[in-house]
Amino acid sequence: MSEEKKGFFSRLKEGLTKTRNNIVHGIDSVFSGFSSIDEDFYEELEEILIMGDLGVNAVDAILEKLREQVKENHIKEPAACKEFLIQNIKEQMQVGETAYEFEHKQSVVLVIGVNGVGKTTTVGKLAGKLKGQGRRVLIAAADTFRAAAGEQLGEWANRAGVEMIGGTEGSDPASVIFDAVHAAKARNVDVLLCDTAGRLHNKKNLMEELKKINRIIDQEFPDAHRENLVVLDGTTGQNALQQAKEFGEAADLTGIILTKMDGTAKGGIAVAIQSQLQIPVKYIGVGESIDDLQKFDADQFVDALFDVEREDGGESAGA
Repeated sequence: MSEEKKGFFSRLKEGLTKTRNNIVHGIDSVFSGFSSIDEDFYEELEEILIMGDLGVNAVDAILEKLREQVKENHIKEPAACKEFLIQNIKEQMQVGETAYEFEHKQSVVLVIGVNGVGKTTTVGKLAGKLKGQGRRVLIAAADTFRAAAGEQLGEWANRAGVEMIGGTEGSDPASVIFDAVHAAKARNVDVLLCDTAGRLHNKKNLMEELKKINRIIDQEFPDAHRENLVVLDGTTGQNALQQAKEFGEAADLTGIILTKMDGTAKGGIAVAIQSQLQIPVKYIGVGESIDDLQKFDADQFVDALFDVEREDGGESAGA
């Protein structure tokens, strides 16, 4: 049981305090306020879960299963079905066995998202994590629009001890990707991490450029395992869901990185996004340091949300 994992679980628990106040206290009041399980009980529960940003799709699935379990197990007391509810929320968020295949294959990882979500920082943290696992990593600084984006990424690359390919400010991002792909092949790099411009999701030309970048990778590095990760700011709630949908139209998204989960009351959005888009949340960030970005673990997340004590300090199977 690593100290890092233990520390992350307690930070996650702390970070989800506002979400917990928003969702869990309401759920507890339903469980203690009803003496029997009836339609009013389910309606009340549904309202709290939807208000907690879990999303209509996920809430429908969670409660449908709960109704079945209540029937099958002849549960009469509301308190007796709380464990089932927690388990059903976890099931909505399981990441799956193959989520991190890219870590063990020669991969190109494209990191996309709007401005201000913590994309560049996330690329730097991921580079450090992969390097720490013994992978050969190369960063492509293809955000050539934002002044100082290259410098910021360069600092992260130095910190992580990995090489970086960049372009001058205002140069064509696709050409940076082209150069980086060829460098990655020549240097026999394991993972090429590509930072892209903070595309405003309503800017058609930027979405077109994203498609162009994808075409270049397809043509120049057809054998590479592909990963398109969209970075979303947890504090934006339903807006993050909309962004993910729009990026999904420009790129085949394979995963989500949720940042700024500390200090938001909208942490339930992690459940909504996964359920509605069928795209797994692969990483979650709760702060600034490199250890504050961790692989997403559904059991750990829901236990932190419901303030469940864990004997293992936060690590569970698959973490």
